[in-house]
Amino acid sequence: MRVRFHLPDFAGRYKLNILFADLLANRPDFFREGVEIASFYGVFPPSIWYGGRTQGGVCDKAFVKNVLKAFNDKGIPLRFTFTNPALEKKHLADPFCNMVMTMADNGMNECIVMSPMLEDYIRRTYPNYKLTSSTCKRITDPDKLKEELGRDYSIVVVDYDFNNNFEVLSQLPRKEDCELLVNACCEPGCPRRSAHYQCIGEQQIAYNEHIRRYPNVPFPADKYDTQNFRDCPYSQRGIFEIRKLRTHISPDDIWEKYVPMGFEQFKIEGRTASALNILETYMYYMAKPECRDEARFAMLKAMENTGALTYR
Repeated sequence: MRVRFHLPDFAGRYKLNILFADLLANRPDFFREGVEIASFYGVFPPSIWYGGRTQGGVCDKAFVKNVLKAFNDKGIPLRFTFTNPALEKKHLADPFCNMVMTMADNGMNECIVMSPMLEDYIRRTYPNYKLTSSTCKRITDPDKLKEELGRDYSIVVVDYDFNNNFEVLSQLPRKEDCELLVNACCEPGCPRRSAHYQCIGEQQIAYNEHIRRYPNVPFPADKYDTQNFRDCPYSQRGIFEIRKLRTHISPDDIWEKYVPMGFEQFKIEGRTASALNILETYMYYMAKPECRDEARFAMLKAMENTGALTYR
């Protein structure tokens, strides 16, 4: 049995995720059967190709090198979330994104893609990368989802509105390559989700242009939030709130329903969540219920000792 989790934010939550990978390796008795870390996803900021969340900050080359080595040496890929739908052709030559792609081009690391233009560029320029089709595409037609699974992607992230639609899920090919977002915080059936991704992509481009021109001036994010997404009431939902949503997939459901059907790829979102919310989500999904308290305490003690309770 393989139950493979894709986990958030290898850069901003580097310390937390390194500690969690070590805990899983050193204390497998804390965890449910078959748990694996399939990847840590996110980007090194400032990445203009980034999508799904707006992320600030700046990483230098040494940090990129150290993080790549730390996770890859453990056999864990980094999966770059290059899903900005607002990209233009001129952005393909971005020096920072291309530097990261070159540094990580070892056959282990991967990319999540949305823009056909960027996907084509990555396929031509960096053919060693496995590609994941992003949930940002918002594919809500079952036939189109099947078509997507017929294309050359290592993984296809299934739209969260299909999460508990077993009539659709049972008919999907390549179930082992379908990735399910188990803890979506968005409102089910959200009519603004695609527009929100577009807005976030535009903000990311604006952020990158701003820090290039004004590196010491704070970025006025609200100026670029033309559709009032900045204060989305759903984006800050925690692990206990999302359990009430019809798109929620519980850990018992993973092992009792989805894995027996053939699914084995599960995504936990949380790139902008607090360290404590991420930790509790990891405990909820991957630790055995009877071991959660001990596993949580072990993690909190290690986080306190290493400063992982703070961002990066």
